[in-house]
Formats: sequence, C-alpha cells, structure tokens
Amino acid sequence: MSRQPLVTSPRARRVLTATATAVALAGAALFNTGEGTAGSSTPQTDRNIPNLDQVKTEIEAYYGDVETENGEHYASPDSSYAKQVRRIEDQIRRSLNQAAVNEADGKPALVVDVDDTTLLMYNFERRIGYDFTGRAQDKYLESTDANPVFGMPALVNRAHDKDIAVFFVTGREEYQRDWSVRNLKKAGYDVPVDKEHFFLDNTNNPPPYLECGSECTTVEYKSGTRKHIESRGYDILANVGDQYSDLKGGYADKTFKLPNPMYYIP
Repeated sequence: MSRQPLVTSPRARRVLTATATAVALAGAALFNTGEGTAGSSTPQTDRNIPNLDQVKTEIEAYYGDVETENGEHYASPDSSYAKQVRRIEDQIRRSLNQAAVNEADGKPALVVDVDDTTLLMYNFERRIGYDFTGRAQDKYLESTDANPVFGMPALVNRAHDKDIAVFFVTGREEYQRDWSVRNLKKAGYDVPVDKEHFFLDNTNNPPPYLECGSECTTVEYKSGTRKHIESRGYDILANVGDQYSDLKGGYADKTFKLPNPMYYIP
C-alpha cells in the first residue's frame, strides 16, 4: 500500500511548465556557467510559450525513448541525454583526479543527489505524464527500481575506491529511506548507504544542525546538510545534482549540474 507524505515540504514541490522544460533542456553542464529559470517573466503572447506537447516530444527524443513490450519507457544509452551526461562525468572525474587534497582541509568527499543524478527517473516521469504527486512517487519507489543514471555507478564507486567518501543528499522523505537504499544497491552503487552517508529530508523531525528546521527551502536544506558534513571533518571536493537548487549555498569546492528537462525544483 502506498503512503501519502504527512507533510508537503516546500523543497519537495516541483514545477513543470513548457518554459521550464525548454530552458532545462538547453541548460549548461556546469553550475557556474549560468542558471536556467522556470519562466521569470509573463509571456506577452502565446508565441512566447513553447507548445507543451511538442516539448514533451522533444524530451522523449532527447532521452532516446525506448518502449518495452509491456509499455514501459526507458532512456537509451545512445541518446543525446546519455552522451551529455557522460561528458559531464568526464569533467567530474578530471576534477576529482586533479583535486589537491590538503589534510588540513579535511577528508575528501563527494556529494551526489539521487533523483536524476544517481537514479534515472525518466521511466517514472513518463509513467505519470510528468504530473508529479507524492502518492504516485510512493507507489513507484515502493514497487519499482529505477535504472542508474548512465555511468554514475562507475564514477561513484571509483571515487569511493580512491578513498573519497561519498554522501547522498536527497529531497526524498525520510520514510522513503528503505525503498531508496534498496534501489541504490540494486542499481550498482557499491558504497555505504547508511544514515551516516545517506541524508533524506525529515520534515517531521528535522535534525538540529538545520537552523531552518522544517521550513527549509531546498537550498537551505541541502547547503545546511553539506555544512554539517564538512563540520564532521570532510572537504567536499565536488557536489553533483540535476537542479540548481542542489548546488547553491556553498560548502563544496566545485559544483556540477547534470541535465534534466523534465521538472524544476526551486
């Protein structure tokens, strides 16, 4: 039986508009090269708004939509999406390899998001028609394991093998932990996913290190969690996410944005 979240966190709300989708599709690979927005001005005519059905068709083409016999939809490893992701992963690897590890700064660490950063949610988004609800997410996470984002298990596992601590920081709710851990393990992430390394949103019982408590924005929650990680003696060499809100707020030497034209989280 699927569960409805008891609290709708501001950082769990998502925005899907044709404008947001088009902007995200053309988003830059690196966070500091420019930030997309979800429609920052009011269109003057309909010609200023991309047609939503056409944008959805473009998204499917970008992911190289593959339909299975049972009607499920998955991204192709030969898609434009997969190729773009792999180029960004190459940048992350080079950055980690070149990082000057200074013991005075702390133990080296890598922070990664979950949805559409380590686990590819394209199948879920196609199944729900990009119309997100907490109930639909619960049903999916409880019963279905998402595929990994192309190339990310190898990147994350290699970082761990090189003695770089890996931390997952997600906007998923705390009660979704077991489903999420199961999926990460099955997706090939051979790194610790215990409570010391996997941080989920806990609006019912927020941790004391988050001064904003249950009222945190996405940026406050994620940057506050990274601050907490660094307070434990780590130096975050790289922070990787698919949303700009995953990356803002500091507490990381470098930030890398993976593409996601499906939704926008402020």
